[in-house]
Amino acid sequence: QVQLVDSGGGLVLTGGSLRLSCATSGRTFSIYTMAWFRQAPGKEREFVATISGSGATTYYADSVKGRFTISRDNAKNTMYLQMNSLKPEDTAVYYCAADLRSVATIQRMCTVASCDMNYWGQGTLVTVSS
Repeated sequence: QVQLVDSGGGLVLTGGSLRLSCATSGRTFSIYTMAWFRQAPGKEREFVATISGSGATTYYADSVKGRFTISRDNAKNTMYLQMNSLKPEDTAVYYCAADLRSVATIQRMCTVASCDMNYWGQGTLVTVSS
């Protein structure tokens, strides 16, 4: 069982930055592909970014490419999402997730349709005000 705890959300002005964190339990963090998803009010959950267990491979949704950076520190069992140049349309609850499938599989499945992951965090709210 893996427990994920999201944090770092808050209120920020358009153009501002935030860094989300996802702390995990257990000693096998590096075997999991990790990802961030988000769900805006009245909308379905959508894929944001994913990172391989080693951290060497990352994929992003087109809507965040060039503005968001996903990373992980396996020594600290923690994943991050650095969000820059934030826009009002980035307002959502952000969820971290973990899965044993490969990063390529997660990217292929989750960018085209809603997908499930093995484990989910509780979510952290990001509000971008204009």
